[in-house]
Amino acid sequence: MAGRGGSSSSGGTAEVVGRNAAYDMFAADVASRGLGIELVEAADGAAVARMRVTAAMVNGHAIAHGGFVFLLADTAFALACNSHGPATVAAGGEISFVRPAREGDLLTARATERTRYGRSGIYDVTVSRDDGAVVAEFRGRSRTLPPPAG
Repeated sequence: MAGRGGSSSSGGTAEVVGRNAAYDMFAADVASRGLGIELVEAADGAAVARMRVTAAMVNGHAIAHGGFVFLLADTAFALACNSHGPATVAAGGEISFVRPAREGDLLTARATERTRYGRSGIYDVTVSRDDGAVVAEFRGRSRTLPPPAG
């Protein structure tokens, strides 16, 4: 991969292609990057992203708003399911909140592919605080888009 310690030639491994697809997608993800989400690593069917909880992300209970935790998990899910290369979107997702996160916490989302079948896939994402405590568990369903007509 160019700029990422690998080769961008067409003779690379599937993992290198996956890394290129995830990194390229993230480079164009203005929403996630605008909220301070960072792509830590990506490989075929997996991704790790992180985000620091800011004051603007805290709700009236002085904990991270669940929407921001969901967004971090959804970003890691998107990176993992797009790591294979073809454009893939969410068909659905659900989250279970386990523990609160607070302002200043560094949250890490680890996405793992559970299965892919046809154009569909299922991915699990664990979101944890920097102390290792699990904050949320997310399951996403993906759908690979058909190639553009033309």
